[in-house]
Amino acid sequence: MEGQNKNIRLYGAGGHSGVIRDVAELTAYKIIEIFDDHPSDSVHWDSGVVKIGLLSSEDFPHEGAPFVIAIGDNKTRAELSHKIKAIFKTLIHPSAVISKESSIGDGTVVYAGVVIQPNTTIGKHVIVNTSASIDHDNYIADFVHVAPKVALTGHVEVGEGSFIGAGAVVIPKIKIGKWCTIGAGSVVIKDVPDNAVVVGNPAKIIRYQNLNESNGK
Repeated sequence: MEGQNKNIRLYGAGGHSGVIRDVAELTAYKIIEIFDDHPSDSVHWDSGVVKIGLLSSEDFPHEGAPFVIAIGDNKTRAELSHKIKAIFKTLIHPSAVISKESSIGDGTVVYAGVVIQPNTTIGKHVIVNTSASIDHDNYIADFVHVAPKVALTGHVEVGEGSFIGAGAVVIPKIKIGKWCTIGAGSVVIKDVPDNAVVVGNPAKIIRYQNLNESNGK
């Protein structure tokens, strides 16, 4: 990538943003600006880097270096992706093992220790968190968060905006709907309908989320 512009910007300055900074620095990207509506909640960034970033402001800098939305909540990330009229950058930790026969969408971040096997499609603005395993022929839609040490086996489909909690296991050929929450440590052996919250081994539906409810933090 020699000779290419390696500057990027982040939207979000909390703890999740700090992890993204690590991935960026390990791949030789320089974070030149971070925008946040609540900078008092920011992690310890270099002085002058974090800025108040109200997207409604006419002077919000959509032009310039690419953005990464550094926010863990899936709905918030989806909303911001439509408001920020800029190029989005994909970041991949150098320790991740990713098949050349897989594809990863714009704005997605892949963390340390992740394995993504062949014929898998990862959408836009997805979080594939630490040491997650995504096996062959998976389809992961936009705005999904795959939490640390999740195991998605072959031919799994995960719908838009769903959150797969830490250590969850999904057996082959399962379809998880849109905006679902899979509890940490759950073992999913049946298809999950849209907006469902499932927990346990085997995973069972305990309720349905309303459309305004956040997930993926």
